[in-house]
Amino acid sequence: METSPRGRAFIAEHEGVVLKTYRCPAGVLTIGVGHTARAGGLVPKPGMRITHAQAMALLAQDVKRFEKRVTATGAFAAQKPFEGATSFDFNSGRIHNASWVKHYAANKFAAAEASLMQWTKGDGKVLPGLVRRRKAEADLIFRGQYGRLRSETTAGLSASGPSVSTDRREVEAYQAQLKALGFYKGPVDGHRGPDTRNAVLAFQRSHPHLDDDGIVGPATRAALIRAMNLRKRAAQTTAAAGGSGGGVAAADQSPVVNHVTGVDLTAWGVGIGLAVLLVAGAFFAWRYRDEIRHLLGRL
Repeated sequence: METSPRGRAFIAEHEGVVLKTYRCPAGVLTIGVGHTARAGGLVPKPGMRITHAQAMALLAQDVKRFEKRVTATGAFAAQKPFEGATSFDFNSGRIHNASWVKHYAANKFAAAEASLMQWTKGDGKVLPGLVRRRKAEADLIFRGQYGRLRSETTAGLSASGPSVSTDRREVEAYQAQLKALGFYKGPVDGHRGPDTRNAVLAFQRSHPHLDDDGIVGPATRAALIRAMNLRKRAAQTTAAAGGSGGGVAAADQSPVVNHVTGVDLTAWGVGIGLAVLLVAGAFFAWRYRDEIRHLLGRL
């Protein structure tokens, strides 16, 4: 069984269609509907732009792997449940061991839907976007309803993703991120007023790979996550450096010598520690190179 054009539009609706390359939170170049080089075919390059039609063509290619996984469960014979399950696997990659699938195969539909609705967390927190997606997938799987799909056309799409979200909890989440990063001074109240939009625009303009459209779509969300991770790791590095300094000052400074080799183990350990720090620092700088460059540009 294959996903229909409307089924692919359903996936695109919840993943977001991004027409310009961006880096996902893991730093991987991404374009279209979550397409990366790993999926095969088009290799995303910095600054690359594609059309909506190209994005949907890439999705038709990429979704085949998930269709095979859903088919392998043997649980979904009807088209709409199959497409809802494919959306779930495209997002989670867990169709092979999700308990809701076993309930569905056993015709225990109430238990299956309740179990499906447990898949709403990221990093241990319930995410409003995942709650909305799981509800939409449940409507498709158990009631055969696709809902309103903006992604069936180019209407409401920008290079950054779908139309502006008005979900209060989502707005609160990115308000808090923008506030922590110094772009937003107002209250974290879930109200997307002019101050919030201006903060989004300021953040986007500090990241040249983002389009400054004021929309917090997949590309901007990923950039916010990466910027927050950079801030967190920088704070951890600073704290660790401060703690190490205090420890050395208080410790016995006498060298530790291996009496078999005659090597000063204190100096050896310091050397290894410095080497590890240098390697870790180089990896950190590479992974967050865009954010560091933009941060330095703001100083």
